[in-house]
Amino acid sequence: MPTLDDLRRITAELPGSEERAMTGGAAWFVRRKLFAWECHPWPSIAEDMREIIARELVVGVKVAEPDDALALVEMEPGVFLRSTTRWGEPKVAFRMAAIDADHLRELVIEAWRVQAPRYLRREYDESPLGWKP
Repeated sequence: MPTLDDLRRITAELPGSEERAMTGGAAWFVRRKLFAWECHPWPSIAEDMREIIARELVVGVKVAEPDDALALVEMEPGVFLRSTTRWGEPKVAFRMAAIDADHLRELVIEAWRVQAPRYLRREYDESPLGWKP
């Protein structure tokens, strides 16, 4: 089961990534744009989702399109939460206890790519860690 430390290791590889402590927990930004965060059981979240978030570690990430989030929820409803809040859409939240390390890595890097400027994406792609065709 991945942890926040695993998430921190992934984000540390991403150019321009910065972790900040927020009211609801840790959050990661690239050039002041939020791309991943520790979810908090805010009152504005539906009660059933709030109960899950209060019991276990749930992380949210940005996605490119609302349909991407919907597809993830439909494919793996035991991993991805159907909804949290409308703020910050498009996004998806997932249970850390239910996700595998490779999928976590993929989600976080893709969320970073959604928010990162082109020059940082290019820097990452050209690095030994980056995407290779």
